[in-house]
Amino acid sequence: MRAQFVLSEIGVGLRRNLTMTFAVIVSVALSLALFGGSLLMNEQVNSMKGYWYDKANVSIYLCNKTDKANFSSCAKGAVTDEQKKQIKADLEKMPLVQSIHFETSDEAYKHYKEEFGSQPLATVVTADQMQESFRIKLKDPTKYEVISSAFQKRPGVQTVEDQKDTLKSLFNLLRYMNWGALGVMFLMLVVALLLIVNTVRVSAFSRRRETGIMRLVGASSFYIQVPFIMEAAVAGLLGGILACVLLVCGQQFLVNNLLATHIDVIQFIGWDAVLTKLPLVLATGLLMPALAAFAALWKYLKV
Repeated sequence: MRAQFVLSEIGVGLRRNLTMTFAVIVSVALSLALFGGSLLMNEQVNSMKGYWYDKANVSIYLCNKTDKANFSSCAKGAVTDEQKKQIKADLEKMPLVQSIHFETSDEAYKHYKEEFGSQPLATVVTADQMQESFRIKLKDPTKYEVISSAFQKRPGVQTVEDQKDTLKSLFNLLRYMNWGALGVMFLMLVVALLLIVNTVRVSAFSRRRETGIMRLVGASSFYIQVPFIMEAAVAGLLGGILACVLLVCGQQFLVNNLLATHIDVIQFIGWDAVLTKLPLVLATGLLMPALAAFAALWKYLKV
């Protein structure tokens, strides 16, 4: 098979259907950019989970004098010094516990003001309304229930909370957003495949005379189909390259220049994660249109 003939046929096909080829390139680029972005977002969520779950504490909130009317567990009044000493001693005896930090009501009030000081409610909250608490770091965060069952109904304990429950809601939201992006990606992928199939069919129809002559002179079906398949593959590869450009620009301008400079509490993924996804995006951009074109030719091109 002459490479010059195949390349010339590819050029002819791309020029004849320039508008549809452009539509294929754009649709493939957008779908692959969403595909790569979804992969990166999933990696970002996993990275955040590993970082924040490692820092998540189990908190034992103690009763204060204002909790008696609001919490049945605090019906006997505020926690006593003896109860606090006993809770701390029992925690220190547990091999599951890695570290213990006692937060006073003044410290809790200071943290509350730092986080919610701009809200109107913060002006009526006083330090004596804040709960003292033990912040416990576990060697195995999955063993939260051991702490909960041991201290939940203790005298002087208001409640036992696992910070992972709060983080789990946030990560679930991010997961749903990622699934939404994947849904849009699949929709764009279907549009791209339909465009590819239609473009190949139009190209084959416009060159039916040439393919008929080639068949008469003994050309094989594969020889006749290769230019159409390569034409779709080239368009898909261009779309893949455009998708890679979009991913690189997104990492540089959206993540590095915008998000990373304004959000310090999140460790964003770096260039290594992006660069490892680019070959997959390019390979998908090359193979997906080629396979779609092969399927279209197998069904519609009667040679």
